[in-house]
Parts: sequence; C-alpha cells; structure tokens
Amino acid sequence: MSKDGPATPYLRVDVARARTNIERTARWAVAAGVALRPHAKTHKCPQLARLQIDAGAVGLTVATIGEAEAFVEHGAEDVFVAYPLWLTDESVRRLRDLADRADLAIGVDSAESAARAARLLEGSGVAALVEVDCGQHRTGVAPDDAGALAAVAVEAGLPVRGIFTFPGHSYAPDALVTAADDEARALRAATESLRAAGLEPDVVSGGSTPSLAHTHTEDLTELRPGVYVFGDAQQWELGTTAADQLALTCRATVVSHAGGRLVLDAGSKALGADRAAYATGWGRLPDHPEARVLQLSEHHAVVDLAGAPLPALGTQIDVVPNHVCAAVNLADTLWADTGDGLEAWPVAARGRNS
Repeated sequence: MSKDGPATPYLRVDVARARTNIERTARWAVAAGVALRPHAKTHKCPQLARLQIDAGAVGLTVATIGEAEAFVEHGAEDVFVAYPLWLTDESVRRLRDLADRADLAIGVDSAESAARAARLLEGSGVAALVEVDCGQHRTGVAPDDAGALAAVAVEAGLPVRGIFTFPGHSYAPDALVTAADDEARALRAATESLRAAGLEPDVVSGGSTPSLAHTHTEDLTELRPGVYVFGDAQQWELGTTAADQLALTCRATVVSHAGGRLVLDAGSKALGADRAAYATGWGRLPDHPEARVLQLSEHHAVVDLAGAPLPALGTQIDVVPNHVCAAVNLADTLWADTGDGLEAWPVAARGRNS
C-alpha cells in the first residue's frame, strides 16, 4: 500500500458511520421489543459482525453453509442459514461440524426437504424454520400451509423453531409500506397455521432494510436486515438511507476526460453490475449528489457530473455502489477508515457460495 492508500479501485468503510448505523438499528430493535439477527451476507466481514454482536444482535443470518463456516471460524456462536437447503452427504457433514461449534438453524420450505433434513441431521441439534412467502414469490410456502409443513418436519424428527420470511418486494419506491403490510399478514397467518397444528413458534422472523421502518413489530420476534450496516445507492434512491449515513464507498481514480466526460477506474468488477429498474444510474457520487454513473464496463465508469467541472486526472473520487452486497463479494479486503488510518479487514466469507 502506498502512502496514498491502496491502489484504486478499492472498497472503503467509514467505521464511525457503520458503527452509528449498527447502534441506531440495535436501539430501534430494543425499543420495538424484537431481536436483531442481521444478515451478514452484506458485509461478509468478521470485524463488522463483531460490531453487530457487541451492539446486541442475538446472532447472525447467512445465505449459505460456507458463509456460516466463515463466521463460526471467527467466533460466531449462533447462526441461521436463511435458505431452503437441499442436503447432500457433504453438506450434512459440514452442518454437523458447525452444530458442534455453534447454535445452528436452517430453512425448509417443502415436506421433502424437511423429511430429508430430519433423517440426515438426526441427533445433530440442527433446528429448522419454515420459510413463508409474503409476496416476493421466490421461495417459501403459502402462509396457511406453514403449520402442515412444520408438523411434517416435527413428526419426522426435525426440531422446528418457528417461521421466517423475507419481504424482498420492498425494493421499489412504492412498496416500502405495502411490503411490510404483506409481511405482517403473512406472518400472522403462518403463526395461526402453526398453532392450529398444535405448535407454538418461538421465532417469527422477517425484515428487510427498505421496509424496516414500517415493520409491524408486534407480529414478529426477530428482524434480519442486512444492507442497513452500509447503505448503498439503491437505499439512497429509495429514501431509506441518507447520504451522510452511507458507510461504504468505492474509492476510484479519474483516468480519462475522453469526450469531455469523467471516466473512473471502477467498473463492474469493483462496483458490481446490479441496476434496479428504479435506479437512475450505475452508482452515485456522495460529493456530487446530482451526478450519475451513466455507463459501466468491466473497468470503466463513465460519469455525468450534471454540469460540474471535471476533476483533474489522477483525482480520487468515491462512488456508492448500487447494491453493496454484490460489490463486497467482489473484494478480498475492506479498507476500514478508523479515524487513525486504514486497516485491512478481510472479506472472510467472500465467494463462500455453497
């Protein structure tokens, strides 16, 4: 690393802002009477997970067994794989090993996967939560079917802790409130379905960063937001994260003024290639709120500065990725600005996609 910092492009974390985001959300959860189990696929970083746990998170959410392994290797003691796993001999071996070192739960959304998990994980201590579809229409059973599936799992020998959902359809400007409403209705119906089957859910889990402020917390016991730790350009455009709350940026260098445009060295291999339908560009510049990344190649970002003068060649500029989770998964290291310089924080769960 040179005296000017790492070579660009690199991901920089404003630790003070991240800590503020973590602690603010933790206080909100306490006031609402719900547990917080943040989704660590956003940051994939043990240091940030430790900040979340120290702020009161009851454990971590992950998407894959590999992510669970990465965090347990770094001291996590309570992990939920919020995914409808289809188990193989290899994944069973890995889950059993994890269950020897941490409290572990997985998702199920079919009688076949629940029965298979019960048979292959017998005696391991691994528990399950039934996934419920609350409107994203990706995975999960209909709310009224949650009790029947839970009963099948329990009868087969798989402990069921409760239910979970993800209001992923909240990622739209007009859906922040309606997705939270959908989530509440689905979880109420699923809870009633379990009770009708003679089962009392200990955990009723939901939450997403866009819908978080609108969550019907009286209908849940636990929330699993992820992006809140950093924010990103999507959250900025949705209005759920203010510019001064953005805690992760990609530091890039001005490499060209070709065609009278600003061209940076941070392309899709640093920023990620996600662009939601409502997004006005491929990224945002905190120091130039009206600017937009209008063109993105693997190693180029072409920026419209909305009439502002072009910074000189060699100038370093921060870009906020559209989807921070995708950007983080492209980096080996997060460069954490602690106020006393930059520290290298490993993206320990990077690429742990199975």
